[in-house]
Order: sequence, then C-alpha cells, then structure tokens
Amino acid sequence: MVRSVQVVSISSLKGGVGKTSVTLGLASAALAAGIPTLVIDLDPHADASTGLGVRAEGKLTIGRMLKAARKADLSQNIVSSSWQAKSLSKRSLTRVPVLDVAVGDAYTGIYDRPDLRARDLRRLTQLLSRTSGYALVLIDCPPSLNGLTRIAWSASDRVLLVAEPSLFSVAGTERTQRALEMFRKEYAPDLGPIDVVINRVRKDSAEHTFRLTEMRSMFGTGVLSPELPEFGDWQQIQGAAYSVHQWPGQGAKRTAELFDELLRNITDGVKTRDK
Repeated sequence: MVRSVQVVSISSLKGGVGKTSVTLGLASAALAAGIPTLVIDLDPHADASTGLGVRAEGKLTIGRMLKAARKADLSQNIVSSSWQAKSLSKRSLTRVPVLDVAVGDAYTGIYDRPDLRARDLRRLTQLLSRTSGYALVLIDCPPSLNGLTRIAWSASDRVLLVAEPSLFSVAGTERTQRALEMFRKEYAPDLGPIDVVINRVRKDSAEHTFRLTEMRSMFGTGVLSPELPEFGDWQQIQGAAYSVHQWPGQGAKRTAELFDELLRNITDGVKTRDK
C-alpha cells in the first residue's frame, strides 16, 4: 500500500555529527526529485531554517505552534524555502517544486525537557494531522533525548540516527537506539524502522575503518547505505542558503548523488509529484 506521507525524524544524541547537514541533504534530494516535502525545524538553534534560507516573517514558528497545538494551523504558517526559486531558475520548470519549512527558533526550548506528559508528546502529531499536500516530512531534532526529540518520535513513521565513525558517537548511537526501543514500547508502538546513517567518513582513517566495521556489526541491516564521506564545503553551502544539488563543483555533485541514493533507500512507496 502506498503511503500518502512519510514522516522521518533525523536524530542524534551527540552534537557535531552533521545531523542538520543530513536533514538538508535529504531535503535537497527531495527537491531535486520533485517530492513535495516539509522540513520541521525542532532544534532550538534553528540551523536548518538558516540553511534553507527562511525566516518566520510574521508567521508562527514551530515552537509557537506546538504551544497552541489544538488550534494552530501548520499549513498557514509554513514558509517556502528559498531553494525553490533557485531550483525553478536553474531547471526552467513551469511548476515550482514544493519544499516548505516550519521555521525553528529558541522558543521550542520550552519543550526540550525530560518531564513532558504523554499529551505533550502528541503536540506535533496534532499539527500534522491537519496538514496535507506533502509526501515527505523531515524533522530536524535537537541533539538530545529530551522532550522535543520525543515529540518528533511520537509523530514519526521512521527515525534516522546520524553517527560518525568515532568512539563517542558509536556509543551515543547505541544508547539512543536503546532509548528509542523503550520509547516505542511505551509511547509509539506504530513507529517503524530505526536506521543509522553514517556521516563524515574519512576512508584514509584507520580509526574510521575500525569504527565502520564495529557499527556494521552492532547495527547490522539498520546501517543505511550509502555512507556519507566528509565534505568540506558544507559550512559554505549552508551559510549561502543553497542546496547541495545547486552548488558547483565535483565534490558537491558527488555528495548530491549520495543523498539521492540515501533518499531512495528511505522513501520506498512515497508518492512523487506528477511532472
């Protein structure tokens, strides 16, 4: 059965592993593929919103919408990513592909605590239940296991755990996976796959080679392909609010192709927009 929408949380326990870069890379691939996509920026730092070139501009941020989850209209408060206009001019399309954003800000931090009640965990689920028109929703979570991440997990069909091949990241990913399994049993029995995306891989590093083998052994088929190599242009790309598919150079082209492949591996059955 083809689902009309797939909601995917991108999470990590450890900061600095490129979680937001993975979110933006997948959003870029979805835009290039013509998949109508909504990015929800739950990280109080709002780096995904910056990378997507958006501001609230008088509309409610996602934190404000969570506060008023019973009444807020998510569809009336999303902002179109600046990437859309760039994509239109690059490809000379007659229809603008959809990449919208629920803008993040520091206000979401009021929910990033460990003692949320069960009804608070359903706030994002409520907002999404009244939203349509998207085939894919990507949620950029903060690098913690507090309330915002659990709000995202409650609303999700799938969770991607982003890790780099280092000791602390591997250990953190294992702890996050255990926490997710416990959360699924208690709060989200319908939550689907929990997968691992390995990011910032350096093929010439003996430590990375060792950790890659360790992660494949620990997480088995949960490790998604492809592994994503370290890419030095990310800061410049995100600072310029460009998608990796729009950035010049062979490095960006190869990275874009890897995200195309990764997106295909997580969106089997998702409808794409009619061309």
